Amino acid sequence: MPQAFRKDIPPAGEFPARYLIGFPLQPMNARLLLTVLFFPLAAATASPEELLKKSDAWFRSVDGKKAVANVLSWQAPEGSWPKNNDTSKQPYTGKAKSLEGTFDNKATTGELRFLARAFEATGDGKCRDAVIKGFDHILAAQYPNGGWPQFHPPGKKYHRHITFNDGTMVRLLEFLKDSTGSDEFSFLGPERRKAATAAFDRGVECILKCQIVIGGKPAVWCAQHDEVTFAPAKARDYELPSLSGCESAGILRFLMDLEKPSPAVIRAVKGGVAWFDSAKVTGYRYVKSGKDRVMEKDPGAPPLWARFYDLETGKPFFCDRDGIKKDSVDQIGAERRNGYAWYGNWGESVAKDFAKWPHR
Repeated sequence: MPQAFRKDIPPAGEFPARYLIGFPLQPMNARLLLTVLFFPLAAATASPEELLKKSDAWFRSVDGKKAVANVLSWQAPEGSWPKNNDTSKQPYTGKAKSLEGTFDNKATTGELRFLARAFEATGDGKCRDAVIKGFDHILAAQYPNGGWPQFHPPGKKYHRHITFNDGTMVRLLEFLKDSTGSDEFSFLGPERRKAATAAFDRGVECILKCQIVIGGKPAVWCAQHDEVTFAPAKARDYELPSLSGCESAGILRFLMDLEKPSPAVIRAVKGGVAWFDSAKVTGYRYVKSGKDRVMEKDPGAPPLWARFYDLETGKPFFCDRDGIKKDSVDQIGAERRNGYAWYGNWGESVAKDFAKWPHR
């Protein structure tokens, strides 16, 4: 069996401070003393996954059946679901071939969990068949080296890269792990569950291969890695190859939840935790001031981490859509400055988990 891990891995999100000397500060706004939690890394749209705790009676009710029918209608011909939609709220009425399924932004795994729960409660074969189709699609999408693209088939653009962005690969691994042991997925049968176990183990190995090494020591990860060489890779123009203070937190928490971590996993976790400690920013809050987001000095503020760190200098950097690196967030335009999660407290969850980790 693959190594077990927890379901509650939250999205990454926080920021570093020692590189902010000389950062233009704004007056503290009394209404904004709390650190801003930034924009959700996955879309704010609700997910069918939020309905998993509904009772069997609800799934058999008019409302439950309607939600199930809605989710089924959104499944793309390949087996996945589109992102940034609460697919349980309303039916899809367009042409099926126009649906663009993905693993990004919590899409697909949430729908599959929901439909597996629905099948358990109702015995509706349409739910079972949709889950099997989606499950097989996930297995088919995995690269031989263990990674997953953002969607399948991935095409030739950046979506083909091994995708850690927004917790994509961790969520896929979590789903596969649960599919091997949860009673709700028993209908998959022994062969599919065996395949899920193998896919999970390949995924863990891929994570280790992607970890960036600095000075001979394992550090953290980029939000996406080349699907052939494992090197840090570019996504959108403002998402350059980097050390990710965001996605790396979720990866480390995932690795710390492996039931029987190998020596390689233990080394990877210790290296990543050390990097987070070295990259933290103290004495500042990243807050909203009017319609803008600014850094404000506050000696009592909890540490922050940047979204991106330069692979050569180790310092945070920021980009507009022109892809030109800037040293501080105030140097980029308002559109990107206020439309992206540049800082967060991602490292706090890493430190808390590590403090309780028996292998530290």
